Amino acid sequence: MHAMQSRLDLNLLVALDALLEEESVTGAADRLHLSSPAMSRTLARIRRALGDPVLVRSGRRMVPTPRAQQLRAQVREALTRAEAVFTPAGELDLATLERTFTLVADDALLTAIGLRLLERVRTEAPGVSLRLLPEGPGDAYALRDSRADLELGVIVDPAPETRVEELFTDDNVGVVRAGHPLLDDGPVTAERYAAADHVTASRRGRLRGPIDEALAELGLTRRVVASVPTFSAALLTAAGTDLVARTGRRMAGPQIEQLGLATFEIPLDLPRLPLAQAWHPRYEADAGHAWLRRRVREVAVEPVAGQ
Repeated sequence: MHAMQSRLDLNLLVALDALLEEESVTGAADRLHLSSPAMSRTLARIRRALGDPVLVRSGRRMVPTPRAQQLRAQVREALTRAEAVFTPAGELDLATLERTFTLVADDALLTAIGLRLLERVRTEAPGVSLRLLPEGPGDAYALRDSRADLELGVIVDPAPETRVEELFTDDNVGVVRAGHPLLDDGPVTAERYAAADHVTASRRGRLRGPIDEALAELGLTRRVVASVPTFSAALLTAAGTDLVARTGRRMAGPQIEQLGLATFEIPLDLPRLPLAQAWHPRYEADAGHAWLRRRVREVAVEPVAGQ
């Protein structure tokens, strides 16, 4: 009989969760405040218990085995349930709460909400840590697989069980450096907008999107000079060049102000941006998670500097 079958050791479960999250013995050791040799010994125990290598070296990295990948969601779910046992329903002591919440969102929303949320959390619950992650490939299952506690952004095609709460609706605006010639000659028309050179934000490197479709309906095309992976990179590019960027008015408010950028109304019929938070129903009644959702909701409706 394997060790985990004969004797339940929650410490092994905690260590396994850290190892699967970090995919690094050193990273997991730092996360759990252990030495690397101690974590290596724990990994050896986990391997014996599971009868699987769990993590194997691939070049300079450690990668999870197929068995470990299958266990990832089960391990996170088990730890979530264990935490719930020691946090009775309706009882939440923020002063003593020790927990890490993972939030996934595009970088503009992380800047608009995440940093102010961090300030609120540090004041109310000093033992809580926030892991703020940008969107990436495979995030469609991040909530279901317990790799994220909350998803923030335009929630497209959520899983049927996902809980979605709208936070606010944003508008697309054009962004250019202060003194850009596009702003010199009166209103920005569709023709003048299309004639400018553009930078677009796409984590998949796409050069076309809804703006190009709207221009095509008017018989116009634009030249996208560059695609960058984040909205922040697009704003920095616009600040240092004559390229035209696009972002959400409210989402990017702080960055627009800090970079001294100018905004203008895009002369196209573009869909508005319904920003929401989403979570898996396993956390619906979780007191700590419910507190975090309330704080996200509060921060989201607060006025943004420069707006």
